[in-house]
Amino acid sequence: MEDRMTTSGTLLWMCLVLFVLLTRHTSHSIDVANLSVDPPANIRIIDPGHLGHLKIEWNIPSSLQNLTDCTVRYQLRFYSTYAERWRSVRTVRLSYEAQFDLEKPIQLRMLTLVKGACTNDTEVLGEEVELVHIPEHTGVAGSRIRDFHCVYLNKEYMDCMWKAGSVNPPGSKHYLYYWHRDMPETAECPEYIPPSEFGIGCRFPKQSLLEFSEFNICVNGSSTEGALMPAYFSLEVQNKVKPARVSDLQLLVENELVQVQWSPPAGKVPEQCLEYNLEGTTESTDGSKWQWTNVTEDTTIDFLWNGGSQTTCFRVRSKVNDYCADEGFWSDWSDPVCFPEITVEGRNYEPWNDLALTSILIIIIVAVLIFCLMLLMLSKMCVNRKEQKQAFTLYQEKVHKAFLSPVFH
Repeated sequence: MEDRMTTSGTLLWMCLVLFVLLTRHTSHSIDVANLSVDPPANIRIIDPGHLGHLKIEWNIPSSLQNLTDCTVRYQLRFYSTYAERWRSVRTVRLSYEAQFDLEKPIQLRMLTLVKGACTNDTEVLGEEVELVHIPEHTGVAGSRIRDFHCVYLNKEYMDCMWKAGSVNPPGSKHYLYYWHRDMPETAECPEYIPPSEFGIGCRFPKQSLLEFSEFNICVNGSSTEGALMPAYFSLEVQNKVKPARVSDLQLLVENELVQVQWSPPAGKVPEQCLEYNLEGTTESTDGSKWQWTNVTEDTTIDFLWNGGSQTTCFRVRSKVNDYCADEGFWSDWSDPVCFPEITVEGRNYEPWNDLALTSILIIIIVAVLIFCLMLLMLSKMCVNRKEQKQAFTLYQEKVHKAFLSPVFH
C-alpha cells in the first residue's frame, strides 16, 4: 500500500512540474508573439558639411517607448561605395556616423532588436526597412575633373594632382576643399600648384595632414558658363607615402662573397616601416642577360660570385611595408652599381674613370686658358714699354732742340 502511495505521489509531482513547464513555455510564446518590434522611426541623414562624413539619426519606435524589462538595439547596414561592400553595426544609440561617397546613392537598411525578460532572453528581430538617398549636384555636364591622385612624398608634404574634365568651359577655375576629424570645418587648399603639363594641383604641408583617418577632399569650380561638377574623394594619408630615393648603394667584395648594402633613405619615414626591392641584372660576354628581384626588410644581402666573366648590376628602391600602411608607392630606383668592372673593347672600365678623365680635361682647359691670359698680358706689357720708350725718345729730342736753338740764332 505504501509503495502505491509513493508511486502515486511521484507521478503527481512529475505532472505538476510538467504543467509548470508547459505553462511557462505557453506564456513565453504568447508574449513573443504579441510583442510588436517595429523598425526605427524617423530615419534621417544629416550632412554637417564634412565632404561625405554623414550622421544618421533615428527615433525609438512608439510601440517600444514604454518597454522597461527589455533592451532595445538597432542594426544598421549601409553600402560603402569606397570598399564596395555592405557594412553592418549594432548599437543601442540613436545615431551613427559613417563615410559616404556623395557622388553615388546612399543606401541604408535598419531594423530593431529586442531582448530581455519580456522575450524570456530570446532576441526578437523586427522588420528591416530600407532608405535610399541620392545627393543632388549641379554643374556643367562633363566638367568633373579627371585623373585625381595624391602622393605623400617622404612624409614631408602631399601633392594631389588632377586634370580638367573632358568639357572645360571658358574661364574655368578649380577649387579644392578638405576635411579630417581634427578639423571643426572644411578648409581650402593651403597651396595651389600652378597648372602645367601634369595638370592642376594642391600641396599639403605635413601639419595640415592626419594619418589613419578619412581625409576627405572635394574639387569643384566655376566658369563663365556656370559651376563645374564637383568631385569627391576619401583617402587615408598613410597609404599614399612615396619614400625618398636610396642614395648610398654599395658593394663589398671579399674573395667569392659579394655583399650588397645600403642605408634607409633620408627623411621622415621610420626605418622599421620600410621594405626594399633589390633588382639584379646579370649579363654574360655572349650578350645574354637575365634579371631577378628580391623583396626584403634587410639592408644587406650576400651573394656568391663564381669568378666568371659575368657582370651583375644592382639597384634598389623602397616602399612602406604592410605593418605601417595598407598600400603605398615605390620610390625611384637608386643609381646602379656593378661587379666586376664593366669591360669595354677589351679594357677594364670603372665608373670613377669617367670622373677622373673629366677632371683632368677640365684642369688642362683651365691651364691653357691661364697660359693664354698670361701671354696676352705679357704682350700688352711689351707694347706699353715700347710706347713709353718712343715717347721718352721724342721728349729727349725736344729738350735737345730747345737747349741748342739760342746758340744758332
